[in-house]
Amino acid sequence: MRAIVAVDEAWGIGRDGRLLIRIPADQKQFREKTGGGVVILGRKTLQTFPKGEPLTDRVNVILTRNPEFAVKGENAVVVHNEQELDEALRPYAQDDVWVIGGESVYRLLLPKCTEAIITKIERRYEADAFFPDLSADPAWRLAEEGEEQVYFDTTWHLERWTRITSTGN
Repeated sequence: MRAIVAVDEAWGIGRDGRLLIRIPADQKQFREKTGGGVVILGRKTLQTFPKGEPLTDRVNVILTRNPEFAVKGENAVVVHNEQELDEALRPYAQDDVWVIGGESVYRLLLPKCTEAIITKIERRYEADAFFPDLSADPAWRLAEEGEEQVYFDTTWHLERWTRITSTGN
Protein backbone atom coordinates (compact mmCIF):
# COMPACT_ATOMS: atom_id res chain seq x y z
CA MET A 1 0.00 0.00 0.00
CA ARG A 2 1.27 3.46 -0.88
CA ALA A 3 0.22 7.01 -0.08
CA ILE A 4 0.12 9.88 -2.55
CA VAL A 5 -0.37 13.51 -1.50
CA ALA A 6 0.52 17.13 -2.21
CA VAL A 7 1.81 19.02 0.83
CA ASP A 8 3.04 22.52 1.58
CA GLU A 9 6.16 23.38 3.62
CA ALA A 10 4.31 22.62 6.88
CA TRP A 11 2.87 19.34 5.50
CA GLY A 12 -0.52 21.04 5.03
CA ILE A 13 -2.85 19.34 2.56
CA GLY A 14 -6.07 21.33 2.58
CA ARG A 15 -8.26 24.06 3.91
CA ASP A 16 -12.05 24.11 4.27
CA GLY A 17 -12.34 20.74 2.53
CA ARG A 18 -10.36 21.77 -0.55
CA LEU A 19 -6.84 21.27 -1.85
CA LEU A 20 -4.44 24.12 -1.14
CA ILE A 21 -3.56 24.46 -4.84
CA ARG A 22 -4.24 22.55 -8.05
CA ILE A 23 -1.14 22.02 -10.19
CA PRO A 24 -2.03 20.45 -13.56
CA ALA A 25 1.28 18.54 -13.92
CA ASP A 26 0.83 17.12 -10.42
CA GLN A 27 -2.75 16.09 -11.17
CA LYS A 28 -1.50 14.36 -14.33
CA GLN A 29 1.10 12.34 -12.43
CA PHE A 30 -1.58 11.45 -9.84
CA ARG A 31 -3.80 10.07 -12.63
CA GLU A 32 -0.86 8.18 -14.17
CA LYS A 33 0.22 6.59 -10.88
CA THR A 34 -3.24 5.67 -9.54
CA GLY A 35 -5.00 4.90 -12.84
CA GLY A 36 -6.03 1.26 -13.15
CA GLY A 37 -5.41 0.70 -9.44
CA VAL A 38 -7.28 1.04 -6.17
CA VAL A 39 -7.67 4.31 -4.27
CA ILE A 40 -8.68 4.53 -0.61
CA LEU A 41 -10.32 7.73 0.50
CA GLY A 42 -12.65 9.11 3.10
CA ARG A 43 -16.24 10.18 2.54
CA LYS A 44 -15.37 13.87 2.88
CA THR A 45 -12.65 13.56 0.23
CA LEU A 46 -15.13 11.89 -2.12
CA GLN A 47 -17.49 14.84 -1.67
CA THR A 48 -14.78 17.19 -3.02
CA PHE A 49 -14.63 15.33 -6.36
CA PRO A 50 -16.62 16.57 -9.37
CA LYS A 51 -20.30 15.74 -8.70
CA GLY A 52 -19.13 13.88 -5.57
CA GLU A 53 -18.58 10.80 -7.73
CA PRO A 54 -15.79 8.20 -7.59
CA LEU A 55 -12.72 8.60 -9.78
CA THR A 56 -12.89 6.81 -13.11
CA ASP A 57 -10.44 4.10 -14.18
CA ARG A 58 -9.86 3.05 -10.55
CA VAL A 59 -11.56 1.03 -7.85
CA ASN A 60 -12.60 3.56 -5.20
CA VAL A 61 -12.73 2.27 -1.63
CA ILE A 62 -14.52 4.84 0.52
CA LEU A 63 -13.96 4.65 4.27
CA THR A 64 -16.77 6.08 6.42
CA ARG A 65 -18.23 5.50 9.88
CA ASN A 66 -21.70 6.38 8.56
CA PRO A 67 -23.62 3.09 8.11
CA GLU A 68 -26.19 4.84 5.88
CA PHE A 69 -23.65 6.19 3.40
CA ALA A 70 -23.98 4.85 -0.15
CA VAL A 71 -22.24 5.81 -3.36
CA LYS A 72 -23.18 5.46 -7.00
CA GLY A 73 -20.95 3.60 -9.41
CA GLU A 74 -19.77 0.10 -10.10
CA ASN A 75 -16.18 1.12 -9.33
CA ALA A 76 -16.91 2.08 -5.71
CA VAL A 77 -16.97 0.09 -2.48
CA VAL A 78 -17.99 1.54 0.89
CA VAL A 79 -16.31 0.17 4.02
CA HIS A 80 -16.84 1.16 7.64
CA ASN A 81 -13.76 -0.13 9.50
CA GLU A 82 -10.29 -1.57 9.01
CA GLN A 83 -11.57 -5.15 8.95
CA GLU A 84 -13.95 -4.38 6.06
CA LEU A 85 -11.17 -2.44 4.35
CA ASP A 86 -8.77 -5.39 4.60
CA GLU A 87 -11.44 -7.67 3.13
CA ALA A 88 -12.15 -5.25 0.26
CA LEU A 89 -8.42 -5.02 -0.57
CA ARG A 90 -7.72 -8.76 -0.41
CA PRO A 91 -8.05 -9.34 -4.21
CA TYR A 92 -5.57 -6.57 -5.11
CA ALA A 93 -1.79 -6.39 -5.18
CA GLN A 94 -0.57 -4.02 -2.46
CA ASP A 95 1.48 -2.03 -5.01
CA ASP A 96 -1.78 -1.18 -6.82
CA VAL A 97 -3.38 0.31 -3.68
CA TRP A 98 -3.09 4.06 -3.06
CA VAL A 99 -4.20 6.04 0.00
CA ILE A 100 -5.40 9.44 -1.28
CA GLY A 101 -6.85 11.19 1.77
CA GLY A 102 -8.03 13.02 3.68
CA GLU A 103 -6.14 13.69 6.87
CA SER A 104 -7.80 11.05 9.08
CA VAL A 105 -7.49 8.35 6.40
CA TYR A 106 -3.80 9.17 5.92
CA ARG A 107 -3.20 9.01 9.69
CA LEU A 108 -5.05 5.70 9.97
CA LEU A 109 -3.39 3.97 7.01
CA LEU A 110 0.11 5.47 6.80
CA PRO A 111 1.44 2.79 9.21
CA LYS A 112 0.41 0.19 6.59
CA CYS A 113 2.12 2.03 3.72
CA THR A 114 5.56 1.08 2.42
CA GLU A 115 5.98 4.14 0.21
CA ALA A 116 4.71 7.71 -0.04
CA ILE A 117 4.77 9.87 -3.16
CA ILE A 118 4.85 13.47 -1.99
CA THR A 119 4.37 16.57 -4.12
CA LYS A 120 6.27 19.08 -2.02
CA ILE A 121 5.06 22.64 -2.62
CA GLU A 122 7.63 25.23 -1.60
CA ARG A 123 5.16 27.58 -0.02
CA ARG A 124 3.20 27.72 3.23
CA TYR A 125 -0.58 28.02 3.06
CA GLU A 126 -3.17 28.51 5.79
CA ALA A 127 -4.03 24.84 6.02
CA ASP A 128 -6.43 23.16 8.43
CA ALA A 129 -5.67 19.58 7.36
CA PHE A 130 -2.22 18.00 7.48
CA PHE A 131 -0.27 14.94 6.38
CA PRO A 132 2.12 13.47 8.97
CA ASP A 133 5.60 15.03 8.73
CA LEU A 134 7.67 12.16 7.34
CA SER A 135 10.92 14.09 7.87
CA ALA A 136 10.28 13.91 11.63
CA ASP A 137 9.41 10.20 11.60
CA PRO A 138 12.40 7.82 11.98
CA ALA A 139 10.39 5.06 10.27
CA TRP A 140 10.63 6.93 6.95
CA ARG A 141 13.47 8.06 4.72
CA LEU A 142 13.60 10.27 1.65
CA ALA A 143 14.57 7.87 -1.14
CA GLU A 144 14.31 10.11 -4.17
CA GLU A 145 13.82 13.78 -4.94
CA GLY A 146 12.67 15.03 -8.33
CA GLU A 147 13.65 18.14 -10.22
CA GLU A 148 12.25 21.49 -9.20
CA GLN A 149 9.26 22.58 -11.27
CA VAL A 150 7.37 25.84 -11.44
CA TYR A 151 3.65 26.49 -11.82
CA PHE A 152 3.11 30.25 -12.19
CA ASP A 153 4.75 31.60 -9.01
CA THR A 154 4.78 28.28 -7.17
CA THR A 155 7.83 26.01 -7.02
CA TRP A 156 7.35 22.30 -6.33
CA HIS A 157 8.98 18.91 -6.75
CA LEU A 158 8.20 15.23 -6.26
CA GLU A 159 9.62 13.19 -3.40
CA ARG A 160 9.52 9.43 -2.91
CA TRP A 161 9.67 8.32 0.72
CA THR A 162 10.11 4.71 1.80
CA ARG A 163 9.39 3.02 5.09
CA ILE A 164 12.58 1.72 6.69
CA THR A 165 11.10 -0.05 9.70
CA SER A 166 8.58 -2.82 9.82
CA THR A 167 5.08 -2.05 11.08
CA GLY A 168 4.16 -5.65 11.68
CA ASN A 169 1.32 -5.35 9.13
